[in-house]
Amino acid sequence: MTREQIFTVIRAHLADELEVEPGSIAPETRFREDLEADSLDLYTLVQELEDTYGVKISDEEATKILTVGQAVEFVLASGAAEASESATANSAPTHPTASAD
Repeated sequence: MTREQIFTVIRAHLADELEVEPGSIAPETRFREDLEADSLDLYTLVQELEDTYGVKISDEEATKILTVGQAVEFVLASGAAEASESATANSAPTHPTASAD
């Protein structure tokens, strides 16, 4: 997945969870100061990232992610975006070819 695709997923989640306009969320948007996200909101976002991208985010790492852009960069740096993309491609159903018996 690209940086923009990851940003779009995170922005949509935040807009829904925090009931804000998606257009008000930019990479430099701060979770606490700009979106007024509380600890439960941030926990939910971490869970969403772990479930969506298969990343593991420790409590220590989570406290360092202060902006939407930092969350996107974390997902990219973990390599999870590529892994989820290839898993999606590899999980496509295969159709056996008909034999000409």
